[in-house]
Amino acid sequence: MPAIASADDPLRAFVDAHPRLFVLTGAGISTDSGIPDYRDGQGAWKRRPPMTLQMFMSGSPARARYWARGMIGWRHFAAVSPNAAHRALARMEQDGRIALLLTQNVDGLHEAAGSVEVVDLHGRLDRVRCMQCGDITGRDAMQNRLMSANPAWLALQATIAPDGDADLDEVDFSSFVIPACTLCGGILKPDVVFFGENVPRARVDTAWERLGQADAMLVVGSSLMVYSGYRFVLEASRRGLPIASLNIGVTRADALFDLKIERSVTEVLAPYA
Repeated sequence: MPAIASADDPLRAFVDAHPRLFVLTGAGISTDSGIPDYRDGQGAWKRRPPMTLQMFMSGSPARARYWARGMIGWRHFAAVSPNAAHRALARMEQDGRIALLLTQNVDGLHEAAGSVEVVDLHGRLDRVRCMQCGDITGRDAMQNRLMSANPAWLALQATIAPDGDADLDEVDFSSFVIPACTLCGGILKPDVVFFGENVPRARVDTAWERLGQADAMLVVGSSLMVYSGYRFVLEASRRGLPIASLNIGVTRADALFDLKIERSVTEVLAPYA
């Protein structure tokens, strides 16, 4: 395959022709950092859909299952690092080529790579929010509390899941202790947007504003099956902005792309880093 710097490389030509990109990223950009993605090449779920807000708030059994899995999975998730694709987008921002980086991911790897103009559409898994008083604390602090309260669970091993937890099957979660908010005793939830929960308005407003400042859109590693991200592609198309996609497999917006490249995200973007 030709290097991305080649004069006949379509993505290079697209980037050169459109110096102010609105970039949307999804799970596919972080798989080479060791975080599994959600969907297969046809856009179907590889596993059960993630936890919904309604389920999480329904009672302590669902929350115990979530936090037990999260305690096991966080050991891996907290250790991941940005890959060449994250670093490439950070470099492009430094070069003034990106109007905004809107990510559907909750891993914080874009910021770790050096990107500044980032909107974490679905929040950040490294923060924990109290559902009663709104206090925000670090996920590492929550991890320490979880481990202190549940030492017998620390020896468990499980397959890492896409959303920062782990696949613990046929386990009785009734004995798992869930720490409460230290300020008000309220329910603690990761500061991410669960299915069934609305994206905060300020994030959406910022994204719409920056889309208006861009002259093209680049989608990286997303099947766009979730509407919260797909709507920005719809609007870019309505405004007549050229749209390029770098993703392996089917996406919800295939008919809207001016350019689609089905190759490894890291392989294609690495030369930009």
